[in-house]
Amino acid sequence: MTSRRLQFLAIFFTVFIDILGFGIVIPVLPLYAEHFGATPVAIGWLIGIFSLMQFIFAPVWGKISDRHGRKPVLVVGMAGTAAGYLLMGFAGSLLMLFVARVIDGIAGANIGAAQAYLADISKPDERAKAMGLVGAAFGLGFVFGPALGGWAGATFHYSTPMFIAAGLSLANLAFVTFYLPESLPPEKRGGGGRAGAAEVLRHIRAADFLWGAGAYCAAIIGFSMLTTLFALYLAHRFGIDARGTGFILAGIGIIGILIQGGLIGRLAKTFGEGRLAVAGCLTMAAGLGILAVAREVPLMLTAAALAGIGNSLVVPSLNALASRAADERWQGRALGLMQSAGSLARFVGPMLAGLLLAAGSSLPYAGLAFLVSAAILLVAAIICLPLARRTPASDPVKSLP
Repeated sequence: MTSRRLQFLAIFFTVFIDILGFGIVIPVLPLYAEHFGATPVAIGWLIGIFSLMQFIFAPVWGKISDRHGRKPVLVVGMAGTAAGYLLMGFAGSLLMLFVARVIDGIAGANIGAAQAYLADISKPDERAKAMGLVGAAFGLGFVFGPALGGWAGATFHYSTPMFIAAGLSLANLAFVTFYLPESLPPEKRGGGGRAGAAEVLRHIRAADFLWGAGAYCAAIIGFSMLTTLFALYLAHRFGIDARGTGFILAGIGIIGILIQGGLIGRLAKTFGEGRLAVAGCLTMAAGLGILAVAREVPLMLTAAALAGIGNSLVVPSLNALASRAADERWQGRALGLMQSAGSLARFVGPMLAGLLLAAGSSLPYAGLAFLVSAAILLVAAIICLPLARRTPASDPVKSLP
């Protein structure tokens, strides 16, 4: 196996193990918070505070990765992630859960460095496929993570998945420390010294980047509302416990693997990333709208699958467009800004979900929240339209101005 293939494999497993640990807590964290008496609004804060920290620190990690390399950022982030999961497992109060989520959010803001790592070792016309590899790792992590977390939480205790996640994060830390080579050589480091977001935008194709970041933010707001409420939605509307929630989320993860691990590269070459982003937003909107009114399990599963398909099209497509808008010296900061936009959305989404859950008591459980999230995805599709016009299927790379 060539050195380049080993690097792809190494970053794939790095992201996979990291997301596996994150996926483990999804089916149980809202229920864990309810165990400490959390209200819907407090649960929204608990979910969202993680992403608020990512919003603040993603550009910081991106800047550090451009100046000092990708590997140090990945190593420090994984160590912090393990510490946060351990504190969450030992939490004896809602306050301790919040502190642990803050630590995890700061540490987990380094995902832009992992994406920049792939951009470092990929040709420009291979970026969508490379970002799809990250998406496939996400999908695989969401296959095994929620299933394992739901089973452990239902079989033992809500804190058990947190300890499993901590152990996996430590294993990931050891793997990266000893086996992952640095992707950014010293002569390519720098990226403008102390430049901030405004300076980054002057060194990239700002119009393409801003349209993509706006669409990404709106799409993630809608999808994060789903992930925030899903465990509670299944428990209260269908009587499905953490184990069942984990298996359903695992099914959504399988969809992500199939699309982002094999299809996204071919689809991008055929249709262009902009068109894929529009199609993904519309598909997610349809799924979320159906969830708002679904009263039977088969219809709910169909809607969840549609949401998963849409998300699997949107995320790698918009990340690929953002990556190609920047040259190699600015990859870390450009993708860090993109992840920062996503993190802001993952803060806004849970907060909005919690407020709408409390306000929509006259509708089916979480019905109002899912209707609003579907509307937000329609807005995201509209924002993507200029990108779709500038990325024709014949040559999605060269068509960008």
